[in-house]
Amino acid sequence: MPSEAEIEAAHKTLFDAGIKVRREVVGDAYVDASLKRHSSDFSKPLQDIVTGVGWGWIWSRPGLDRKQRSLINLGMLCALNRGTELGVHVRGALRNGVSELEIRETLIQVGGYCGLPASIEGFRVAERVIDEYKKEKGNLRSRL
Repeated sequence: MPSEAEIEAAHKTLFDAGIKVRREVVGDAYVDASLKRHSSDFSKPLQDIVTGVGWGWIWSRPGLDRKQRSLINLGMLCALNRGTELGVHVRGALRNGVSELEIRETLIQVGGYCGLPASIEGFRVAERVIDEYKKEKGNLRSRL
């Protein structure tokens, strides 16, 4: 049986890998705000799991690239009607090189298999995030 120190070291390895991927995909500002918002004794363990398991273990696995993972997440989050997380992952998808066309077609695919109301809501979320992302990118270019 592994010692407590060995288990803690494994968790740290996954967390460190996960925080790197998470920052690369969704950006420092989002990650910093999320970690700050969820830093209480109650919610910090969930942030550790999301970062270590979700981002450190799952997103770091071989077999799919980040663009593919982004498209899968968009479909699942849209189908599950998880608007907040869908918005986060639309931004991440754009950062991962997913085009607006690919986002649109993914959300249309959801409509065909999971229902048009899910697709409609996904479009609302995605269009808002895409517009915000474009404005941010425009503001960055004008400052350079």
